[in-house]
Amino acid sequence: MSQCPFANLLNPDTYAQGMPYEALKAIRQQGSVVKIDDPITSVPYWAVVGQAELDFVSKNPGLFSSAKRTAFPMEFPQDEVDFIHCHTIINMDPPRHQKVRRIVREAFTPKRVNSYEPAFRAHAKRILDRVVDRGECEFVEEVAAELPLVAILELLGVPIEDRKQFFEWTNTMMFADDPDMAVSVEAGQIAAGECINYALKLAALHRETPMNNITSALLDAEVDGQAISEEDFAWMFILILVGGNESTRTVISHGMRLLMEHPEQLEYLVQHPDKITAAIDEILRYNTAFIQMRRTATEDIELGGQQIAAGDKIILHYHAVNHSEAVFGDDAMSFDVRRSERMPKLGQQIRSFGIGQHFCIGSHLARLELQVMFEEIIPRLRNPRLQDNIAYTRSYFVNGIKNMHIRFDTAAIAD
Repeated sequence: MSQCPFANLLNPDTYAQGMPYEALKAIRQQGSVVKIDDPITSVPYWAVVGQAELDFVSKNPGLFSSAKRTAFPMEFPQDEVDFIHCHTIINMDPPRHQKVRRIVREAFTPKRVNSYEPAFRAHAKRILDRVVDRGECEFVEEVAAELPLVAILELLGVPIEDRKQFFEWTNTMMFADDPDMAVSVEAGQIAAGECINYALKLAALHRETPMNNITSALLDAEVDGQAISEEDFAWMFILILVGGNESTRTVISHGMRLLMEHPEQLEYLVQHPDKITAAIDEILRYNTAFIQMRRTATEDIELGGQQIAAGDKIILHYHAVNHSEAVFGDDAMSFDVRRSERMPKLGQQIRSFGIGQHFCIGSHLARLELQVMFEEIIPRLRNPRLQDNIAYTRSYFVNGIKNMHIRFDTAAIAD
């Protein structure tokens, strides 16, 4: 059995100063599946850092369950797993998972998502209009968070004036390990309760005045001949809200960080705006939004040369896999917006959206938002640079940035 001598990947302090790139490389060098102890929970786990092994686990839900102990890397009491988390699609196994996924799939097809582009571009322009003449901004809240939050709230039927409240709720729910974002785990639970109450009110509103959006698709659907319960709807509402908001905000924030750290690559995109779409794949590869997910082995099995026992905790580390030298070459740890020129299938090799039955259902939406935002940001925020140190979130689940104050040239200076 391989024993990793490095940092616990399920300790939020491991990520408090940003992604531990070198530590992850050292783990990859030990093997594609590495046993790690977790002194915080006393539950050891297998870290899957090889792409082939991650794909195998993701594509075999009968062998590696999302439902038994949830797909979240945290440890929950079993009663929470059985009575709360079971309502969330990410924690479902077949056949129920496919039945529920079909309900929301139609709202996220490429054709439907592409129809949102004009509205998204108008939103993106307004976001940049508010900051471009100031020469400085707090990029995360003022720029990166705005379009993903506005877009998903509109698709859910939530009034735009409530976006600030949802920004605060999602921060509190997702970053309970960070004292700057949430007072305690209990505060995260309270925020989740507030979201649930809001979702139930939205459901009641739909009953009175039918909507035509994701909310209506969920509430009007049936699974095995039965309507989705309002409780199930409320938990799916939270998952869609967080998955469609927090994740894209994170990728936009890290994308901007990477472009500022590599000004020559930023200038290349300024001069070649037609290359921005291809550069999105490298931004997604280099910093995944969700760091890792969990599966639970349902039987004894060999994986990556290791003997896995039934009941073992499996951690799928997407970030480590996205930097695999075996897949992306010797320069896998280098950021290169032109990588797709030598890897035409780069978008198919990254695991930022997962793979298999739980592949991110909102991937088309996320890609459109990223494209629209960077096509607006890159030409308009001229010569951007950091004003202060970046504050990263203390989380082993979401690869977030709390705040990132930047300066940039105004049009008068640049011209």
